[in-house]
Amino acid sequence: MADISRWDPFAELNSLQRTLFGDSFSSGLRNSTSPTTDVYSRDGAIVVETHLPNFKSDEVDVDVDGRTLTITASRKKREEDSDRKYVVRESSSSFQRRVTLPEKTDTDKIEADLSDGVLTITIPTPDAKSSKKKIDIKTPNEIASEEEEIDRSE
Repeated sequence: MADISRWDPFAELNSLQRTLFGDSFSSGLRNSTSPTTDVYSRDGAIVVETHLPNFKSDEVDVDVDGRTLTITASRKKREEDSDRKYVVRESSSSFQRRVTLPEKTDTDKIEADLSDGVLTITIPTPDAKSSKKKIDIKTPNEIASEEEEIDRSE
């Protein structure tokens, strides 16, 4: 019986990265300091949740340009940090996340709330039922009879 193995197109690339940079290169990519973001639909709205622990509302900006929602968070140096000598400081990072919104969103009614380290952005969407339309499929006989009616009316 023949052995079937699954081909991984990135296995060679991963091996090359480990050879050149060691395991620290790939582990650094996996442990990115980028905030986690969830996007889902609920109650006629698109909801974007971004986890921004220890950020204050004045350190976070939410912008919409066309269909692109941009979340930017930039931590300012705080007075309580002046007596600390950091070896590694990931909490002072700046983050930016972009989300492409569906075509039918009401960007004038966007609401944002930052509480317990979670930024929740709610973007209303029009009722999907109102845009649904049933299309009738005509047979060749129906098309011919419609054309005859048009000819008679002219």
